[in-house]
Amino acid sequence: MTSSSSPTPRQLTTERLVLRPWTAAEAVAVLGNTRSAHWADDFPAEGDSVIAGLFEDNPAWLGEFGHRLIIERDSSLVVGSIGLFWPPGDGAVEIGYGIVASRRGRGYAPEATRALAGFALTAPGVHTVFAEVELSNPASVRVLEKASFHRWATGEDTARFKTTKPDHHER
Repeated sequence: MTSSSSPTPRQLTTERLVLRPWTAAEAVAVLGNTRSAHWADDFPAEGDSVIAGLFEDNPAWLGEFGHRLIIERDSSLVVGSIGLFWPPGDGAVEIGYGIVASRRGRGYAPEATRALAGFALTAPGVHTVFAEVELSNPASVRVLEKASFHRWATGEDTARFKTTKPDHHER
């Protein structure tokens, strides 16, 4: 796993969470099943392991507008991850998130999603943050609704949600 020579991306802080960029060492630890004292007992979840395995092929995901660990401020434990699938296409970037089972139901996912989406909308050329969720996962649908995303497309098994810059108008 290589590291970039660019400056370390800044962390984002919300009322109850810190969204901190992954380090290469953390990705290696997740992939090697090496436990950290700074992780909730049920971190990493399957999705976290998948993302950690993709950093080598997607180095931009470790950059300023990439993936982050979700840290519970009260305990200082990593309780999930969230990220932007960088780079954007046509001004839109996809977001994905996951909270470990022991911390679900506390509103962490919408809080983190709001914060990272708001940050993403400050990136040059980005006007839309979107997510695609399976309709069989109503909890994820609620996360996006609570994070002020709006449904803009529904397929047979999935729905797409988005949030845009306030001054962005669809053509």
